Amino acid sequence: MAMARRVPRNVLGLVKRNMSFKSLDPPSSLTHGIHVFHCPDAVGIVAKLSDCIASRGGNILAADVFVPENKHVFYSRSDFVFDPVKWPRVQMEEDFLKLSQTFKAIRSVVRVPALDPKYKIAVLASKQDHCLVDLLHGWQDGRLPVDITCVISNHHRGSNTHVIRFLERHGIPYHYLCTTKENKREGEILQLVQNTDILVLARYMQAFEAGVKLIGATSHFVTEELDAGPIIEQMVERVSHRDNLQSFVQKSENLEKQCLSKAIRSYCELRVLPYEEKRTVVF
Repeated sequence: MAMARRVPRNVLGLVKRNMSFKSLDPPSSLTHGIHVFHCPDAVGIVAKLSDCIASRGGNILAADVFVPENKHVFYSRSDFVFDPVKWPRVQMEEDFLKLSQTFKAIRSVVRVPALDPKYKIAVLASKQDHCLVDLLHGWQDGRLPVDITCVISNHHRGSNTHVIRFLERHGIPYHYLCTTKENKREGEILQLVQNTDILVLARYMQAFEAGVKLIGATSHFVTEELDAGPIIEQMVERVSHRDNLQSFVQKSENLEKQCLSKAIRSYCELRVLPYEEKRTVVF
């Protein structure tokens, strides 16, 4: 299971310098915002970030900071609430832009889920339906803060299948592209996803015959090298000799669905940041 970005990677974090500020649930008149910051490390960054939000009447609910040892870089993610009347969205962009210029930021992204457009995703699926169906239902019930622009597959699905009926009911295009090793139809896929922020690759792997005792699922960014992209999320579950093929597959599918769904949510919530060439920070 993998994700490809058509926009620059967003931020991730683990913590060396660990901070956590929390407060009571905000009044209903306030709006939730998220800000991520990546810049050269310097004295006073946290103070300036806090002041930027507080000076406009905002309040930080939670903050995470990661400063890797001997790397001289700073990563942070802040959840805050604010009054959009007192701090208009355009003004917020200008304020954080000034902050990023002050600290020569590599990345400064602010997102207000209630006001900003949802990320647009396209799903590239093969024959197995479990991850695709879970994504569709997650979108339908609001668990995933995304809009699905289309589903592309190298497997033909009949008009009577659950997936096709669901897509037609919700007006989501389905594109069947017959692919081969020699012709992966990449040009056509790129045409279909021109207005998409994220490509989600949902596929299935089996390990039953190997007699493993732990099964796992990994969601990662797509790179040219197969299954070598920076990891966003991993999950494992124990299996035993008592598991038959049916229970093994059921556990594997549940794990894969949870892993992919969590990776997408983490990305949309600005929890994932690039860290060095093949690593990520996940806040």
